[in-house]
Amino acid sequence: MEEKIVYFEEPGIANTEETLRLAAERAKARGINKIILASTRGDTARLAAEQWAGTGIKIVVVPHQYGFIGPQRFPMKLVSKLKKQGHSVHFSTMLFHTDRFYSTSVPTVMANLLRIFCQGIKVCVEIVLMAADGGHVAPGEKVIAVSGTGRGADTAVVALAASSTNLSELHITEIICKPLQTKQGIPPRIPLEGEGFPRPDWRPPE
Repeated sequence: MEEKIVYFEEPGIANTEETLRLAAERAKARGINKIILASTRGDTARLAAEQWAGTGIKIVVVPHQYGFIGPQRFPMKLVSKLKKQGHSVHFSTMLFHTDRFYSTSVPTVMANLLRIFCQGIKVCVEIVLMAADGGHVAPGEKVIAVSGTGRGADTAVVALAASSTNLSELHITEIICKPLQTKQGIPPRIPLEGEGFPRPDWRPPE
């Protein structure tokens, strides 16, 4: 089997429309009707709903959890609009940002490991787990996850979904696209033994 992977020379919002096009194209080729999409302010979700209208694709939008960075930035009017169109918006705990709650560095270690591939891969894995935890996708269901670096979208994968309690059952089966540049700046620091687990000063791109 041969399949194309698109690599963007630079990460970021400029790749959004092409990423959404590639995701829809792969969804059609694989018979996938559900796409999990990261969107912080709603711009990417709004564009995806417009671009995928009439394709039969159902979107599960995953914004930031409440309280992650100040007030919730995803517009509530857009939540209502997307639901009327048959899509879902899922607000939930961001699993790779729970070090302080559980007093363990494991979530940050996992996030930093996934960022080796790119920020978007880390987010894709996280939002698939979150969507499965919320019952929006079934364990083992083949889905596409779309995310980005900072703003917009630049990463898309095909995955077999799993909940966070069954992490080993989540599988990335195909990479559709990703940016070549993976460096995001200084990663979150892992606290030394005895230091506790304060919130890192550095925040990853949205």
